[in-house]
Amino acid sequence: MSELLLTDVTIRSVSVSEMNNNVYLVTERTSGKQLIIDAADDLPAIQGLVASAASDGPPPQVIGIATTHQHWDHVRALSAAVETYKVPTYAGVDDVAGINREAEVSITHGLNHGDRVTVGEVVLEAIHLRGHTPGSIAYALRDSSGEQVIFSGDSLFPGGVGNTEKDQERFESLINDVSERIFEKFSDETRVLPGHGESTTVGTERPHLNEWRQRGW
Repeated sequence: MSELLLTDVTIRSVSVSEMNNNVYLVTERTSGKQLIIDAADDLPAIQGLVASAASDGPPPQVIGIATTHQHWDHVRALSAAVETYKVPTYAGVDDVAGINREAEVSITHGLNHGDRVTVGEVVLEAIHLRGHTPGSIAYALRDSSGEQVIFSGDSLFPGGVGNTEKDQERFESLINDVSERIFEKFSDETRVLPGHGESTTVGTERPHLNEWRQRGW
């Protein structure tokens, strides 16, 4: 488990499954309210993540589960998590049907670009990044300290954008959205927490955008 302490929230994560999916937990420090991002697999590991927030002070209280996109490896524990916590669910509106097929979960809140998810007084903005899947959503959190964090799912990683299966139209859509909706909007210091693997920053990846465009993936 890893932990990132900000002024308003603590962000915890755990890697699960043979796919090394990152499950993230955003906990508002003053209230204990929590948002799970990507219930990818291994419900006991997710429950352990939730319980670990007891050290923050207020009793942990899961108030929502957000999903970045419809792919099977990101939703394998979604049904069990919904049954356990009985809370609203969030995902991109264009991936709602796919999540229902993969996880047999009916998303309660389909998100469009610019929609918001609240965790107590903390706000996460939905960033629609089209290409990896039709409804892929990154979630951007702005802490009162000025720090910004983007949960990018499988749309942005250290070293490039997500897999578009050599489909040029999908790649152009994704690289354009990532350029316009992340790199043109967020500072170099913004942390990027992807769906698999290690984190990065906008500033680390920004110099390589043209390189990514030229290679086509």
